[in-house]
Formats: sequence, structure tokens, C-alpha cells
Amino acid sequence: MSGIGDWAIPSVIFLILMAGWLRGVNVFDCFLAGAREGISTAFDILPSLVALVLSIGIFRASGALDLLTTAISPAARLLLIPREVVPLALLRPVSGSGALVIFQDLLAQFGPDSMIGRIASVMEGSTETTFYTIAVYYGAASIQKTRHTLPAALFADLTGFLMSALAVRWFFYS
Repeated sequence: MSGIGDWAIPSVIFLILMAGWLRGVNVFDCFLAGAREGISTAFDILPSLVALVLSIGIFRASGALDLLTTAISPAARLLLIPREVVPLALLRPVSGSGALVIFQDLLAQFGPDSMIGRIASVMEGSTETTFYTIAVYYGAASIQKTRHTLPAALFADLTGFLMSALAVRWFFYS
């Protein structure tokens, strides 16, 4: 049985093609120009992405993530963030895929219905891969100075981490 949602994407494509035809626009040429620009943008941001991925690999392989987790755990405990989710909070602003691996490990180890699993789930869904996003968007726009973007985004991530732990405790354990 098919629903309305099954027709959403074909309908949008049809509407775009019809609007182009009615306005006399060669939609295929516009598509090719956009694809060309997209490939150009990808080449422009590729060095930033390679540096970011390499840095994350070195960070995890060197044991620095474990050392940082140990150092931050006492402060996290005061903020009601379990030690087990600290690596997720540390890696999430830097790497979405790295954070996803830690997230999956937490769910496998503690289960999705545990307090740690729930906090990790809310953290994963309510925070951003800040450094990746800044690298991609600012790199694509050729912006050199991030000015207040990075501190504001990291503060938003910190707020998301704290509120994740507090919201889960409040909704499920009070």
C-alpha cells in the first residue's frame, strides 16, 4: 500500500520540471551548472576535511581521548553527566562519525533504555558536529576568521550536553 509520502519526491521533481518548462528555463543545463559548482565546492573544502579526519584519528589512536575523559570526569560528575558519556561529549563537536561509533558502543554496552543510553541518545540528537560544520561552511564561503562563531557554537554544544543529562534525569528518573 502506498501513501502520500511515497509521492512527495516525484511530485517535487515534477513541479520543478514544470516550473522550468513554463518559464522557458533549460532545467538540465541548470542542473549541470549546479553539479559543476558542487564539485568545485567539494574540491575547495577537501583539504579542511582531510585535516579534520586525520586529526581525529590521531587524537583517538594516541590515547588523548582517554586522558581527557579522565581529566574531565570529576567536573562532569558535578554537572550530573555520567563518565561513560564524556567521550561522546568530547568527540561530538569534532566528528559525527567518531561520535556515532562511541554512541553505538554505549548503546551496545548499556542498552538504549538505560540512563546512559538515554543521555547518549539525547546528546547525539541535540548537539552538532561544530568543527566539521564550521570547516565545511566557512571553507565553502572562503571565510578565514570565524570570530564569535566557534565560542558561541561550543557554548551551545555544552548547553546541549548539560541539558541532555538533566532532561533525561528529570523525565525518566525523578
